[in-house]
Amino acid sequence: MDKQKEILAAALKLFVEFGFHGTPTSKIAKEAGVANGTLFHYYPTKDDLITSLYVSIKLEMSAFVETQSPKNHDYKAQFKNQFVNALHWAMAHPNEFQYVQQFYNSPYAALLQSEILQEQMQKTCGEIQLAIDSGIVKRLPVDYIFTLLSSHLFGLNQYLKNANLPVSKQKVVITETFELLWDMLT
Repeated sequence: MDKQKEILAAALKLFVEFGFHGTPTSKIAKEAGVANGTLFHYYPTKDDLITSLYVSIKLEMSAFVETQSPKNHDYKAQFKNQFVNALHWAMAHPNEFQYVQQFYNSPYAALLQSEILQEQMQKTCGEIQLAIDSGIVKRLPVDYIFTLLSSHLFGLNQYLKNANLPVSKQKVVITETFELLWDMLT
């Protein structure tokens, strides 16, 4: 693993365990096995490290969801594929998904100005807008619908993590949750 990846891996581990304010950059550098100067070479500020880690995780998650969710002209099937695949990624990457939630609910989210993430958001929001324009989804603000989808994803992930259900029951809960969400949106 290269130094930059080691720094991101150490930051992820420590930020999830101790939070943003409870994790000094010196502790991250030590965990990554690099000098403080090396960390600051890649990330000039702690804010840069926090936002870069978020962007890295979101791009990984988006790439997974996109490759696992073939385009479908049936909006419900498309949204369900994306929702389920995002949930599967979250369950397979608990620390990364916890970090996404942590970041999403922090003041650091306001610092984010990544063009790459904006493109991803425009793609997702564009799909939502097409579903609205087609009369499939209620005429609600696109960012509100995105927030509803995200919050249900966060909530369902948390429930499944704590419920200790067999896989067959998890599938039922996932399907029922998506149906509730879809009924709400249509």
